[in-house]
Amino acid sequence: MRMSDPQWWLLDDLVLARATIDRAAQRRSDEDWVRRAQEAEGSRFVHVHEGSALLTGEALALTSTGVPDAPTTLLGVDECDNAYFCVHHDDHNVAPDVDLHIEKAHWSDLRMSGSSLDATQAGLMVAAVALDNWSRAHRHCPRCGTELTWREAGWSRRCPSDGTSHFPRTDPAVIVLVRDDDDRALLGRQVRWEPVWFSTLAGFVEAGESAEAAVRREVHEESGVRIGAAPEDLMYLGSQPWPFPASLMLGYHAWAREVNIEVDGEEIAEARWFTREELARACESGEVSLPPAVSIARKLIERWFGSPLPGDWSRPVMKSTQ
Repeated sequence: MRMSDPQWWLLDDLVLARATIDRAAQRRSDEDWVRRAQEAEGSRFVHVHEGSALLTGEALALTSTGVPDAPTTLLGVDECDNAYFCVHHDDHNVAPDVDLHIEKAHWSDLRMSGSSLDATQAGLMVAAVALDNWSRAHRHCPRCGTELTWREAGWSRRCPSDGTSHFPRTDPAVIVLVRDDDDRALLGRQVRWEPVWFSTLAGFVEAGESAEAAVRREVHEESGVRIGAAPEDLMYLGSQPWPFPASLMLGYHAWAREVNIEVDGEEIAEARWFTREELARACESGEVSLPPAVSIARKLIERWFGSPLPGDWSRPVMKSTQ
């Protein structure tokens, strides 16, 4: 860690990393307790469908009952021991346009609504969406193709044919704001993005690879810039779940040893070094738009910049962006 950096602290305000609910993992295998909790007066249900949750206004639409024939997953309990469940909707039980008798109800994803939720609701929605994404993508045994059965209050699946158990997966990914000796920041634009959209560099950790090695590899592959080899040239700052569909983003600042840019042209179309003044001018003029507040990329940039960035410097929040 570069203790000489005036901003060496970890990120503690990541929008999708907030959570206040006890996940109550010890309760998942207690079928009697789960059954009673589903019927208890104080229990609440989060409704999810294809990566979106049901909201009313800017808050989760928490109902007191589930939906007949729709599978549920235990999300946890609050400080009063009230249980929270995720209801998994599909086209055979409740489609997004079905009226659940909730005033002003609408379906929204985390990119659109995550930053408007309080810590409790943000944690509930992240877990519910992540579990629903996994459930929809893992309905059959990867070894024999048999349809899997639900176990442990929705947190595992079992193959009735070969007896194997399957659990939700999380794919680690690194995301990094690279700085040089002049304290400029390196930002890049993905090939599929609009010409003014810029962000930090990111990529998945490969099999048998450390997160630190992935940072160095991804930065060089995408931009041609090389991170210094010393331990202090990488600073881990925090992590945030990113269930689109199943990532955990590990956030870093890193310092470059070689600053010449040569983008790969496959993932990154353009990369540029910015001073704080240059970035401010580019954002104010509309030449550059930055990630929205819900992303860890935004927090990495703000930490380097030294203050929160104006909302009108952000690009539009869309389901198709990262």
